[in-house]
Amino acid sequence: MIDIAAGSVVDIAAGSVVDIAVLGAGPAGMAAATEAARRGAKVVLFDESPAPGGQVYRAPPVGYAMPRDADRDAGDALRASLAASGAVVRVGHRVWGVGGGPLVPLGDATALFRLDALAPDGSNTITEARALVLATGTHERIIPFPGWTLPGVLGLAAATILLKANGVLPGRRVVVAGAGPLLYAVAAKVAKAGATVAAVVDLAATSEWIAALPALMARPDLLARGAAWRAGLMAKGVPVLAAHRVVAAEGDDVLRRIRVAPLAGGAERVIECDALTIGHGLVPATEATRAFRAAHRYEAPSGGWVPVLDEDRRTSIAQLYACGDGSGVRGAAAAPASGRLAALAAMRDLALIDAATHAAARATPATDFARASRAGGAMARMMALRPALVAAIPAETIICRCEGVTRAQIESAVADGATAMNQVKQFTRCGMGPCQGRICGEAAAELVAARVGGREKAGFATGRVPLRPVAMDALLGDFDYADIPVPRPAPI
Repeated sequence: MIDIAAGSVVDIAAGSVVDIAVLGAGPAGMAAATEAARRGAKVVLFDESPAPGGQVYRAPPVGYAMPRDADRDAGDALRASLAASGAVVRVGHRVWGVGGGPLVPLGDATALFRLDALAPDGSNTITEARALVLATGTHERIIPFPGWTLPGVLGLAAATILLKANGVLPGRRVVVAGAGPLLYAVAAKVAKAGATVAAVVDLAATSEWIAALPALMARPDLLARGAAWRAGLMAKGVPVLAAHRVVAAEGDDVLRRIRVAPLAGGAERVIECDALTIGHGLVPATEATRAFRAAHRYEAPSGGWVPVLDEDRRTSIAQLYACGDGSGVRGAAAAPASGRLAALAAMRDLALIDAATHAAARATPATDFARASRAGGAMARMMALRPALVAAIPAETIICRCEGVTRAQIESAVADGATAMNQVKQFTRCGMGPCQGRICGEAAAELVAARVGGREKAGFATGRVPLRPVAMDALLGDFDYADIPVPRPAPI
């Protein structure tokens, strides 16, 4: 593994201005930072993880001897290119605040973007940049069902972190449920690691997978890998329940069993297990683009709300770019190409490269992105939110875990006049806990949309600082109210 730690490359002096800041060190962010830095731009890359890689290419902790696989090899290749590029890499930095920048059409096109980040040592660092590339990835979508808050129920992404980063099994007898290719990736890794996969519960019907095959042929390597996962599970006798959903998770204090049923209706079956890993697709993480008030549109096949972009990943805000799955779910294979497109557009807009250089340089990543997006788009469509899952949520099921808000309370708020997500948040506190709506937002928005006429009318919660949870004492440091200067009262 390539070891990239904070300060392991040429550092940028505090208070200096960089050409391009990149937020997020997954495959898109790594590729964007590498492309811009190797062409001479002054670049800084931020990520809160201890090493670059993102979710799919997550690196194991230093000192862990983890088995190699295709994802590890691809991640190490990107990390090696990043390390050689000259970009400043600030891992372990949680960017909690973004601001500044030109607000088109009213703002100053030379205004600087500002990023506030909590460093590993607890200090707050401030970085200013002429351009900002957002490669913020996704959140996992889990549509609530009775028992989903039981210990032993966790997301597919969380299971991936346990397996890839720490070599830890989610349980000994595991049900893997949900939609998309991650379903079979997790099931294969769980089985390979020695646990029993009690069942794979796939929302998609077999016919949906067959219909996706022409698009998947654009990436035969990924198709072959998926086929190998499926074949390995079949060889182990793992039952695959197509077009099924999890009806409920049950147990006393921890998970003991789940109930599943066909999507079309029919008899339920009970599966004994001590872990359920479940995910209903991915949602672009648009907190930062929403904080800048960039234009967005709702695209269910791309994961939900996405920023409006041109072909070079420019948002509606000058010098602000978005790439990777945070700009629309297309998968890890398409992410590096979109990152390179964003970096090249930023360099062109900053006059760091000329028009001819930009046109020549963008040709290859544009072709790569279009090709990878065929397969990634097919998988994204399969992971798109299924309204039937939301419709099946019982009234007293908790939607917002942080604040304990149920479906019935959300629908009551809509009946009382809360017809948009910001109002529902105000009426019920749904989305006001530590996750800031990342877990509950999709289900809540669908419940509102069903009563107001669609997701566009329901809208989304306004993006606000802090983008990520941070402790107030970490930002305030040593503080005493006596230190606040109080001006003398004005004479009467």
